Amino acid sequence: MKSLFSVFPTLLLTITCAFPALADKSNNMLDYVSTKDIRDINPHLYSGEMAAQNMVFESLVLNTEKGVAPYLAERWDISPDGKSYTFFLRHDVTFSDGEPFNANAVKLNIEAVLDNYERHAWLELVRQIDNVEIVDEFTVRLNLKNPYYPTLTELGLTRPFRFISPNSFINGKTKMGVANYVGTGPWVLTEHKKDQYAEFKVNPNYWGAKPVLNGVVWRVIPDRQTMLLSLQKGDIQLIFGADGDMLDMDSFEALMASDKFKTEMSAPIASRAIVLNSSRAMTSSQKVRQALQYAVDKEGIAQGILAGSEKVADTLMARSVPYCDFSSPTYVYRPTKAIELLEAEGWVLPKGQAIREKHGEKLQLLLSYNVNNAVEKEIAELIQDDFKKIGVGLTILGEEKQAYLDRQKNGDFDLQYSLSWGTPYDPASFVSSFRIPAHADYQGQKGLANKAQLDAMISELLITPNEARRQELYKGLFTSLAEQAVYIPLTYSRTKAIHRSELENVGFNPSQYEIPFEKMRFKP
Repeated sequence: MKSLFSVFPTLLLTITCAFPALADKSNNMLDYVSTKDIRDINPHLYSGEMAAQNMVFESLVLNTEKGVAPYLAERWDISPDGKSYTFFLRHDVTFSDGEPFNANAVKLNIEAVLDNYERHAWLELVRQIDNVEIVDEFTVRLNLKNPYYPTLTELGLTRPFRFISPNSFINGKTKMGVANYVGTGPWVLTEHKKDQYAEFKVNPNYWGAKPVLNGVVWRVIPDRQTMLLSLQKGDIQLIFGADGDMLDMDSFEALMASDKFKTEMSAPIASRAIVLNSSRAMTSSQKVRQALQYAVDKEGIAQGILAGSEKVADTLMARSVPYCDFSSPTYVYRPTKAIELLEAEGWVLPKGQAIREKHGEKLQLLLSYNVNNAVEKEIAELIQDDFKKIGVGLTILGEEKQAYLDRQKNGDFDLQYSLSWGTPYDPASFVSSFRIPAHADYQGQKGLANKAQLDAMISELLITPNEARRQELYKGLFTSLAEQAVYIPLTYSRTKAIHRSELENVGFNPSQYEIPFEKMRFKP
């Protein structure tokens, strides 16, 4: 077991930041640290941190481990044709500015989301809503164009169907911003200094069970070494991260050795993969894509980088994901098979050379990743070494998140790291986004001869009321993507947390993008 300082040499002995008073459990305030500022937490847009949005803004229903549960709506009725959902709202809810939460507020919020249709069209529910009807003060009806089976699940997502006070709207809209961040949730944003910290206090008029903590200070420390040193010094009390944005396994394992800290790990929640761009010259070949599948040592990633904390993924979606419990083509680590496929495609390795060639062109590929992710670089380097063994050159390019996303949107990559959205987004909301050009999945699939057919399958499976037909379509979709080797599944990811031992009830919500601060407490 490595010590913390063997992993992170002491380069910084003091940390000087323009923060409020540092962690002290006597004030019952939790000091949480992130590499990212909360930014704009308007729940109808996407630039803010989802965990912060989830603290302030609530939805009609709640996604739980046991399914969809009542939240701001006490109950609901679904019409026999599946096209109308009638929600009966709680009578005891107000926004934190005193504005009543009622059917009018629901209608205004949903119509504000629909007013920004193009931005939200990745979510099929946005496409399916026909209109919102006020039945009475506390009853609202959502009318759909077609029966849409994930309706309740998508209404419970962190965004965009969360509710903000109508007083916060600007000219009756939210798509160009909001005047302030006023929700119905258990927390109120009381102070925010960009790129330094945000302070949340308990909503004194919250309709539900109030948090035990008095508040949460969301501190911003972009450098992970500084973050971990700050945790060890006691300046912060919690690090919580999905997909390596916050933590790597070396740090996680090192801190497990100390009785000052506790570590938590969620159940497998999403799928790590590499998406191969079928519209690029070299990865347009199915045999080349299949060769790359056989070249990746997934067990090496699971053990060498993730320390056995995650299981190898044979398929893009785990068989435990709804509609995904079926057999489909898989690829095991077989470098000799990879070489055989490449040579069958005419990629030969000239004597004395390290990279294969075809008609004078080298088999050199580009993999881009988010440089701020603690795990992606290590995975990229391992894959680079695996490809080298079969004569494939791989340039790995780490970029800041916005540059990475821009590259994703324009398809300027051969390979790109991919993480599915996990529970409760998988599979419906995730596959819905396959049809949106801004997503890497669309870019990876757009060169396939049957791309139009795949998109049509997605459109049908989302709205068919026939359960057997829906299952058949999901199987056809994922089987085709596996046969065409568009994704290299790696592992099934888990969310991780490290916290001071005096902090209790640190757990996980079904979504990897939420942090259940309201459940946490300090030991008496």
